[in-house]
Amino acid sequence: MKKQRRIDSYDVPPPVTEAQAHGVYPLLNHDERARLNFVAACNRVVTSTLTPGNELAYERQVRPKFIAEHQREPESRHEVRRAMNANPFHQLWSATRRNLMEIRQQTGAAIVLRQIDDLATRAYNFSQEHSGRELDVTLPLPSYVAEVDHHCMPGSYHRELTSGDVSPAANYDIGFYVTTGGTAGPLNDAAGRAIANWVNEVRRASRPDFQPKRILDIGVAAGHSVVPIAQSFPEAEVTALDVSAPMLRYAHARAHSLGVENVRFMQMSGEDLSRFPNDHFDWVQTSFFLHELSARALPAVLRECRRVLKPGGLPLHLEQPQYDNGMPVFEQFMRDWDAYNNSEPFWTAMHAIDLDAALQATGFAQGDLFRARLTATAEPNVDEQMGQDFGREPVWHAYGAWSADEEMAHDA
Repeated sequence: MKKQRRIDSYDVPPPVTEAQAHGVYPLLNHDERARLNFVAACNRVVTSTLTPGNELAYERQVRPKFIAEHQREPESRHEVRRAMNANPFHQLWSATRRNLMEIRQQTGAAIVLRQIDDLATRAYNFSQEHSGRELDVTLPLPSYVAEVDHHCMPGSYHRELTSGDVSPAANYDIGFYVTTGGTAGPLNDAAGRAIANWVNEVRRASRPDFQPKRILDIGVAAGHSVVPIAQSFPEAEVTALDVSAPMLRYAHARAHSLGVENVRFMQMSGEDLSRFPNDHFDWVQTSFFLHELSARALPAVLRECRRVLKPGGLPLHLEQPQYDNGMPVFEQFMRDWDAYNNSEPFWTAMHAIDLDAALQATGFAQGDLFRARLTATAEPNVDEQMGQDFGREPVWHAYGAWSADEEMAHDA
């Protein structure tokens, strides 16, 4: 008899049944769970088995051919991309990854659209029972939001198909767990927990007087990051902003269903925080938001973050690492994939800028700046040996600043 191959956590990511449901989480039937688990398993195969083949193809085929033709090494991620796009293996990998994202979006859309009215009703009921949600129907969507179907979602995260719609956010919520293979935890909140843990570690180590009373989170989306921050600082008044009404309805209901009461959700652009006075917040942050901004909007957001921040306060921006400090051009190319294949048009330019210089342009001194590497707490049933996924593993980089007159927290 043929020996049966062992199936372990490395081969199969945790099933969607291990995601933690909450008050507005979509209801999944048997077939929907099976389809989502299939996509998650396919993503794991792409990550653990196919992705390393890109580097092999580059080193054994693409790079030698480039050197033979140009008598030099590739000098930029763009040169690597143009050369790799002609390689059959990379074409197969890239098409597979893109198709999996489209299948994920289509599967999620079917799930939330069949219960669109129920989801809207649940969110509405939370809004009637709990305050702290302010929508602005007159707020225009910035073109860099309105004209992009982020991550291949038709209509992106702001489209409204019915009154009180939350379906884009619900799709995002279930899809996040599938795309990350559960590495962000049962509530998709590993990044928020990592931020809160890092801030508390810095407070214990060198800043015991940092007791934030007002926290601002810009680009809150479904609220994955802001909830654990609010839970870690229950005495703080937390304000969470987004331009998408469906996201805010969902995030508000989700937070209250999880027992979080100290967050106010407001529909507002980070480019214009004029409702808040100067020096208002102790802590201003973004999580995976800067790469959604146009070249004009990004410095405007950073200026507003600086204006509303108290002296000695904490500005913190969580992202994937910038393409600096000697990052190899092949790694830059791999991290750039989303910009050209996953409807993230501002990704490549944003990750190529000097964020230190951008922060200094708002008034911070070079000596104020810090960078920190944040890692999610290991989750049960999630294998930690997934390998390099160039952006989807639970490891992030925080960019920010502290006042020069206080002890710094470099590389905490």
